Amino acid sequence: MCSGGGGGVSAAINILSAITFLLAFAFLRLQPINDRVYFPKWYLKGARESPSHGGAFVRKFVNLDMRSYLKVLSWMPAALKMPEDELISHAGLDSAVYLRIYLIGLKIFAPITVLAFIILVPVNWTNSSLESSKVQHSDIDKLSISNIPVGSKRFAAHLAMAYVFTFWTCYVLLREYEIVATMRLRFLASEKRRPDQFTVLVRNIPPDPDESIGELVEHFFLVNHPDHYLTHQVVYNANKLDKMVKEKKKMQNWLDYYQLKYERNSSQRPTTKTGFLGCFGSKVDAIEYYTSEIERIEKEETEERGKIMKDPKSVVPAAFVSFRSRWGAAVCAQTQQTSNPTVWLTEWAPEPRDVYWDNLSIPFVYLTVRRLIIAVAFFFLNFFYVIPIAFVQSLANIEGIEKAVPFLKPLIEMGAIKSFIQGFLPGIALKIFLILLPSILMFMSKVEGLTSVSSLERRSAFKYYIFLFFNVFLGSIIAGSALEQLKTFLHQSANQIPRTIGEAIPMKATFFITYIMVDGWAGVAGEILRLKPLIIFHLKNFFLVKTEKDREEAMDPGSIGFDSNEPQIQLYFLLGLVYAVVTPFLLPFILIFFGLAYVVYRHQIINVYNQEYESAAAFWPSVHGRIIVALIVSQLLLLGLLSTKGAGQSTPVLLVLPVVTFYFYKYCKNRYEPAFVEYPLQDAMRKDTLERAREPGFDLKGYLMNAYIHPVFKGDEDDEKFSISDEPEAEQVLVATKRQSRRNTPVPSKYNGSESPSLPEIVNDQRL
Repeated sequence: MCSGGGGGVSAAINILSAITFLLAFAFLRLQPINDRVYFPKWYLKGARESPSHGGAFVRKFVNLDMRSYLKVLSWMPAALKMPEDELISHAGLDSAVYLRIYLIGLKIFAPITVLAFIILVPVNWTNSSLESSKVQHSDIDKLSISNIPVGSKRFAAHLAMAYVFTFWTCYVLLREYEIVATMRLRFLASEKRRPDQFTVLVRNIPPDPDESIGELVEHFFLVNHPDHYLTHQVVYNANKLDKMVKEKKKMQNWLDYYQLKYERNSSQRPTTKTGFLGCFGSKVDAIEYYTSEIERIEKEETEERGKIMKDPKSVVPAAFVSFRSRWGAAVCAQTQQTSNPTVWLTEWAPEPRDVYWDNLSIPFVYLTVRRLIIAVAFFFLNFFYVIPIAFVQSLANIEGIEKAVPFLKPLIEMGAIKSFIQGFLPGIALKIFLILLPSILMFMSKVEGLTSVSSLERRSAFKYYIFLFFNVFLGSIIAGSALEQLKTFLHQSANQIPRTIGEAIPMKATFFITYIMVDGWAGVAGEILRLKPLIIFHLKNFFLVKTEKDREEAMDPGSIGFDSNEPQIQLYFLLGLVYAVVTPFLLPFILIFFGLAYVVYRHQIINVYNQEYESAAAFWPSVHGRIIVALIVSQLLLLGLLSTKGAGQSTPVLLVLPVVTFYFYKYCKNRYEPAFVEYPLQDAMRKDTLERAREPGFDLKGYLMNAYIHPVFKGDEDDEKFSISDEPEAEQVLVATKRQSRRNTPVPSKYNGSESPSLPEIVNDQRL
């Protein structure tokens, strides 16, 4: 276990790192040359221009106003100044609600920290149980529940605080769920017109031998939604074309780079190699090579476009169907379309920028198999990641390292090195092991076939949370305890092992304190510095930028990164709730993290991040659910811990808490979650009525016509070839079927010579 010296070194290193990052940011953000790095959102909104200064040339790059450097922390009150309603208008509801996760942390843990230090810390400190035990411990461990003797009546204080902490946490969660649900409904009611409000994604369209996908979709919805169907857009498998477009853009960037290089030094033509990464193969003229490559790709791109337009197999069995009203779209999206629940599946369409087009071409029947494969792969990923986690835990124990490599004992015993190993190395090593994990989990989620970026991020966040729970939290406790107490286990009877584990669990708090300082304090401070985007922007600005448009494309505002950030926040909720009763000394570190992160991310959301989509806080039920899981886990672990401390009589008292918490979760789920899943028909009708009164002549069909065309077709001269007819609405009321059978529709085939009434006549009769 980390000693006091190791903990001091860890705290010193991380506090110094955080202060250094914050001071570096305060200096760099004032420099005109970095303005697009630290305020890109305002440039994208057109509300900010590059700083221009008269006089000396150096003023275009360096801020020479000495008075501005005296206000190095002015960004903090500026970040807190914007009201929440204005923040929603500026950055969207997703961003504003995401910040409320940090606020919940502050609301939950501020009172808990005060109570824990007033009541539990004195109760734990005024004992000497660890002094007389053989278990390795530190001064911090004396503040934990491990320092209380077996069978002590002092455990009554911990039981009482467990109840207080549970009820307070549930109260905060209930209030926040109510607030966020109200914010979502108000946001949807006040939001401007968007294509996804009128559009439904239809999947698993059954094939028909007589009709194309487009004709089949139009026919189905004219028959089954005659008063509300407006238009549709079939989905093309344009993944190959999309890769070509991206490849051409990459080649164009290289061509721009070499042309700019040649303009700066026209005495020598730039060259490159045709092999891997431009490092292998024959040497050629770079400008000629990339020009020819772009021409080749353009030719292939034209051929692929033609193939998509002519080949019926390029149309996948899915479509975006738009309706005349939000009410009509809500009815379709939230109901079953046929007696067969496996075909004509409908769901709310993501907003156009939220669509993940690559997965729309995956046949629906493959999705179950893909998800099964990913579930198995995720299980093995969790299982094998235990190995590096166990290695990280071994770094936190000097004795374990000395046993493994005894020849390094003299070096390890040196004061500075010993403190560094115990206090800083485990946290940073664990952070390094987790760097690539979000990308791996996002890839796995994409393989599952989800059709929107928001759902991909939520699914990846779920996987990441499961991983952090089992590998970082439980893995660190179990592996760390086993390594530290190995000698004790071997020299005691079997019935004493559970008690030793119970005592060892709270002593892992020191490792988690180190991790919080590395990932939470220094990590959040590093986030605002934006070192990687800063370097990349200046490299692009120097080598590639020729116009203002190029300079705008060189900016990398990024986004919140819900898939990686939210599970890490949940880990802090888990640590705080688990150790609130067990080791209260950890709580101030959690509290500092939530406070610093709230200010930093509020600043980033206002000035930097450009959110890729708007889901109207659809992620909140999962956030609420994971905090509930953390609360129940904390109660069960406390129950197990007290059972090893001779407080078995407290079991019935503690068993009440998980049951009450679970029923609280069910209440919240039934009361508030529908607002995040369904769109109330009453609200849809109200909004439709108001909109028709305000804009009676609005051309909704023209607005929706090309909203869901694949991005590679947008801006093309062939746009109309990928959309349905542009004829006036009155002339394109219905479509006649080409089917040879009446089994699925009362409408006759035009090939059977029947004298039955036509489809327009039937529907017109229905309307009358």
